[in-house]
Amino acid sequence: MFKLFSWNVNGFRAVMGKGFAEWVAQTMPDVLCLQEVKAMSEQVDLAWAEELGYSAHWNSADKKGYSGTCTLTKIPTVSATAGIGIAEHDTEGRVVTTDHGAFYLVNVYTPNSQAALKRLPYRLEWDAAFLAYLKKLEAEKPVIFCGDLNVAHEEIDLRNPKTNKKNPGFSPEERASFTTLLDAGFIDSFRHQHPGEPDHYSWWSYRANARANNVGWRIDYFGVSKSLLPAVQETAIHPDVLGSDHCPVSLFLDI
Repeated sequence: MFKLFSWNVNGFRAVMGKGFAEWVAQTMPDVLCLQEVKAMSEQVDLAWAEELGYSAHWNSADKKGYSGTCTLTKIPTVSATAGIGIAEHDTEGRVVTTDHGAFYLVNVYTPNSQAALKRLPYRLEWDAAFLAYLKKLEAEKPVIFCGDLNVAHEEIDLRNPKTNKKNPGFSPEERASFTTLLDAGFIDSFRHQHPGEPDHYSWWSYRANARANNVGWRIDYFGVSKSLLPAVQETAIHPDVLGSDHCPVSLFLDI
């Protein structure tokens, strides 16, 4: 059984001071994909993780203190790749791909469309390029992608859909783009196992006691190739794990 976890930590150095290492030691994921690490590899002491048997694969943004992804894995990797191979999309450290033999695991931090949807055109270009990258990988072997996709797909995936329809993360264009990804043969593993269940969120604003009142959004995902669906055993969201404005999500896989 593979225990895969994903978490937008909103700053690797910040979460280290909030019990992160202790949580990892207690939970012991086989692979832990982190987004928005906001750090270079030399800025985070991972000696403790190495002692637990983890190897780290980084993709830091060119801009310091911004974006970035890191995959910690106890499972041996055939290879690890940073980016999607397109220069204009590979300056912000948004993708780490690890090859685990039976499948590719893609750790992704999707660009935010920003206020007034200022970055929406770029976001949609990114989505198309990322989907093409996933399908290229899938031509070789099954794919799992996980991370902060920065979109609540359906109205059930956020507390206040009516007031957010023109906001980043819930615009019609972003939602349609995510539908395109699923229509290309990928499964939203959590929603597949929990159809129609409301109030499951992975991100909450720091304002207005949003987390305490569970006024949130589900924007963190594990997507899987259809061929992997029989191997999916358990999917979960872990809102009790603190340290970021996001919480971890997990996928247990029998493969």
